[in-house]
Amino acid sequence: MSAVLNISSYLFVTLRDTHALREHLHAEALSRGLKGTVLIAEEGINLFLAGPAEAVRDWVAVLQADARFAKLEPKESWSDAVPFKKLLVKVKGEIIRMNHPTIRPDAVGDEGRAPAVDPAVLRQWLSQGHDNEGRPVVTLDTRNAFEVDYGTFEGAIDWRIDKFSEFPEAVQAHKAEFAGKTVVSFCTGGIRCEKAALYMQEAGIEHVYQLEGGILKYFELTDGAHWQGDCFVFDDREALAANLAVGTGVSRRA
Repeated sequence: MSAVLNISSYLFVTLRDTHALREHLHAEALSRGLKGTVLIAEEGINLFLAGPAEAVRDWVAVLQADARFAKLEPKESWSDAVPFKKLLVKVKGEIIRMNHPTIRPDAVGDEGRAPAVDPAVLRQWLSQGHDNEGRPVVTLDTRNAFEVDYGTFEGAIDWRIDKFSEFPEAVQAHKAEFAGKTVVSFCTGGIRCEKAALYMQEAGIEHVYQLEGGILKYFELTDGAHWQGDCFVFDDREALAANLAVGTGVSRRA
């Protein structure tokens, strides 16, 4: 097995002590020699870290000892080298920028989340061409255009957005196209489709789901069927294949 454990995770949870939390988590990661990026905002946390497995898991245990982060579930993958050059722990306005302040997953809690579909269920829907109620299923890629170019689901809708803050406007322009269909929003690890699905519900789209855990969880829990290409990741590995090994790193539009 490769020597370096890579984790990615996020959690929407209201945080009032962002700067103190930043200092604490930075010190804990630094003392363990970890590298990567941790973003903290009033709406939650988003993280990508790498290092020796024991050190990474110790840091996660420290984080989860705080009751606010007990539900955080990191996704794991392995590499031969640390794919980050340094450690960054930052306080931001949003952990994923949408510029739409009414969309606050941390404020609605688990019961207020948009419905989520398990990766295995999505695989089944895509294989049969419809959901369990017989509605046609469409997948909506909420990532930026350059990420989509590395790989996406077969037939996925791609609005060629350059940044996530453009997503709400794209929804308003295209929402009529989803009438009578089930739409599943997806992204790398789940954070963007969490906000995307809530926004689509707010926009009046009736049958909306988010892919639980995003593309990386789909890779982890299925055989990768219905996926074409790799999945772009924001570290030195550049892209991962459906078996979570380092991909070709080649954009299909290069």
